[in-house]
Amino acid sequence: MGDQIETSAEAAEAAALPRRHEVHADPNVEPCKDIPPSVARKPVAKKSPAEWAYERLILYIQNFEKQLDNEHEVAMGFTGGDAGVLRIEGMGFFDPDMVTFYGTDSMGAKTQLVQHVSQLNVMLRALPKPTEEAAPTRIGFRLAADLANSES
Repeated sequence: MGDQIETSAEAAEAAALPRRHEVHADPNVEPCKDIPPSVARKPVAKKSPAEWAYERLILYIQNFEKQLDNEHEVAMGFTGGDAGVLRIEGMGFFDPDMVTFYGTDSMGAKTQLVQHVSQLNVMLRALPKPTEEAAPTRIGFRLAADLANSES
């Protein structure tokens, strides 16, 4: 490929657009490279750290859920301490710098984690779904649909 000349406007726009790249050891795992229009429509520089973290977490959760069977749901594990696991039932952000997760812990207690974006460290885990439910709850797809419909 030859060098392509960009205008300063094209260079500035390219620098502001989000990029995504991942590689997996398993050749059957298809990496996610696309950035949904709902995420790319607003330049990164114009997003608060909380909004930007929230949007990317949605993409990670949704991709994780695509890999689950009907017997499992997404949850997140906590690092540093004995806080356990939170079954993710909701997620939000509070500008400029807070992200929150809503759900239940392994004992079924209502749980909410509020975290500053500078401390954000999320481990996604697959938990068996509650047996009384016919189908697993897929919060990532609901979050992505809300993101696509938002006017922000």
